Order: sequence, then C-alpha cells, then structure tokens
Amino acid sequence: MTRHDGDVERTFEALPPAHGRGFAQTWWGQAWLKALEETALDSKQLKAGRRLARAGAVGAVSVRPGRITAVVQGRDRTAHRADVLLEELSAQQWDRFLDMTVERAGHVAALLDREMPPHLVEDAATTGIELLPGMGDLEPECGCGAWDHCGHTAALCYQLARLLDQDPFVLFLLRGRGESALLEDLQTRSAAASAGPCPQPVAYEPEGVDAAEAYAMGDILPPLPDLPELSAGPGMPPSLDTESPPAPGVDPAALEFLAARTAVEAHRLLADALQGGPEPHAECEELTPAQDAVRLAAGSPPAEVTERLADGSGRGGQGLATAVRAWELGGLAALAVLDEEWTVEGETLARARGALESAWDEDERPALRAEHNRWTVVGVPCQLRLGRDGRWWPYREEAGRWVPAAGPAQDPATALASARFTSEEAQR
Repeated sequence: MTRHDGDVERTFEALPPAHGRGFAQTWWGQAWLKALEETALDSKQLKAGRRLARAGAVGAVSVRPGRITAVVQGRDRTAHRADVLLEELSAQQWDRFLDMTVERAGHVAALLDREMPPHLVEDAATTGIELLPGMGDLEPECGCGAWDHCGHTAALCYQLARLLDQDPFVLFLLRGRGESALLEDLQTRSAAASAGPCPQPVAYEPEGVDAAEAYAMGDILPPLPDLPELSAGPGMPPSLDTESPPAPGVDPAALEFLAARTAVEAHRLLADALQGGPEPHAECEELTPAQDAVRLAAGSPPAEVTERLADGSGRGGQGLATAVRAWELGGLAALAVLDEEWTVEGETLARARGALESAWDEDERPALRAEHNRWTVVGVPCQLRLGRDGRWWPYREEAGRWVPAAGPAQDPATALASARFTSEEAQR
C-alpha cells in the first residue's frame, strides 16, 4: 500500500521481514544492490544492513527526487534516520531520454507493464544517460554519524531493492520524474511524433582530405600527456560478499585476496614506472603451481585461503610457513635452496672449501659436517647451505626442522653469524 503526495513523493509502508529470500529478483533490483555493494567500503556494514532488513527493522520508506529516507532500528533498538542520495537527471537529460523512448514503442509498452527492459537502459546509456546507479553513486547520510554506508543506510538500500522489484517507476521518481508526469510526457511526445510530417532525409557528403596532405601529417604527433600522480596506496577491490551465490568452483574469498594482491602489485609497478620511467620488460622464470602457491601465501591471505594454498603447495601448513619464510628472504632462489639437495663437486666444491677455510682463523673454525650442499655445525643447531649461485644461506633448527634464518651472504662466516644470532634470539 502506498500513499502519493502530488506525484512528488511516495511513501511505502514498512515491508514484512524477508526471512529466507533474496532482496532482488529482477535484474534492475540486482543492479541497484550491485551499486550499493561496490560503493560500501566495509563489507561488515553490508552484512549488518542485510540482517536489519531481513528482520523488518526498516520503517516506512519515503522516496522523492534525489533521496530516499526511512527510520531504521538498530540491533540495540536505537532508531536512526537513514537517507541515501542519488543525483537527479537534468532537464536536458530527461528530454533526451523521453525522445529516445517514444521512438521505440516496445519501451513504452514495457514501462506500462511496470517492466524495465534492458534495451531501455542500454539505449539511454548511448545518449549519455545512466538510469541505474553505478559504483559510488549512492551517497549515504545517517543519524548515527557514520561517514560511509553503515548498517542503517545499507538496510534502507536492501529494502528499496524489494520496492524496485515491484515498481520500476520508483527509480524514475528518485531520478526526478514521478509516474504521472513521466507517462503524460510520453503520451504527449508520442502524439506529436504521430501527427508531425515525416522528415526528409538529408544528403550527407563527407568532406575529404588530400591524400598527400594526410600522409605528410602522419609524422606530426601530439605531445604526450603529463604523467598521472601516484595515489597514496593501491585501490580497494570491490567486496564479493553479495546475496548472489557464487558460481560452482568459484571461491569469493580467494578472488578477493587475488584482486587485492593484484592491486598492490599494479601500484608497485606504477610507482616504479613514474619514478624511473618505463623499463624494458624482463623475462621472468615461470613459476610452477606449487611455487606460485608459496608466493601467494606470502601475501597474508585469509585463513581459509591459506589452507587451500597449503594443499596446492603440497607442503602442509607447517611446511608452507617455512617456505613462505624462505620466499620472503630471497624469492625463488631461496625456495630452491630450501627444497634442493644437490651434490657439490669439481671446481664448485674446491671454491666452497676454499671459502670455508679462509672465512675463519684455524683456531676459530667451527666443526662442520658436510652432506651434499649442506654444512651443519657440530653440536650447534645451525647450518650453511650453498646455493647454485655460490651464495651461502644460513639455517637454524626449530622443532626438529631446518628453517631459513636470514638472507644469503657471499662469506660463509657472515652467514653463520646470522644463523647463530637468530637461533639465540629464538631461544630467548
């Protein structure tokens, strides 16, 4: 039941709780919710809003040009006035929209049936008119003092999606034109279009350009635009915690994590480009799925994503933590030293022995037990591992496992000192 106030404002009575059902069944109602979920910075507030709307905490909803309003009762029973603002269409935009609509009889018929055909929205967009809100278009105002979407404004938006399902003219009123005025304008323009004379086609003769002149101008290029300013940090990807269930095999938490990591990497690459100019593309060694799982795990993903990465790496939880430590110290080279056990021989062995003998005085040289590319200090939970690039990597023993202690060094004495220091720190 609705009450009309001169076709300028419509007030909808409070809807009953929405237990066990989605808030939007039509595609335009879902588009409204998508704009909300892409605008809100805090997914927790969206969840709170859904709970409030489902519980019937949203009072009567008032819709008028540019604004929707309702009193929303929070979980603590405190009532707050919540408003959500959406920019109205200008008079010129309404003229273009109405002219476009009357040219297509199917659009008018669909509106009379209270349907929002997708082609209507697409045709409007080609004339520069966005009927449905996009990301950032829904501006919240709430008596609770929140500067972004809070549970109260989110609940109001979820409730309005149910109203839009029932009547798309609610969206037109929010954009600045009530139902009666809109239908009257469409009828007037339709009648004028039917009575008017058919316009005569106008011949169009494109102006040509001399071929030699066009070819000569090919080398005259406009100046490049100024480089953009670097933002303070990477952007925040949209939340995927929506009412729509994910497609089979799609993990929203994993996608959110990958999007966030991609934003961080893109920001880093942009910073490098702006500071030093574009660098030639370097060929990077392709990672195996197990190695890439370690790289992703180094980005501190959510617990449920970490569990999947542990399975994908084939290492288990504790093994993945050790591999992440190695990756943070030296990337793919450190990961190879962690995993590979290879025989040192020939000239490489001679250089390794020479480095070990010259690193300490004879009376200070630790007793080392060699096995392949690993030299373990006798009686001390420290180890040196030789990488294929000739660098020494310090390791220490923790709970019966060898873990990387620090980054590599060219000098084995320096590397062993790092292993001993971190081992003493761990014991403390």
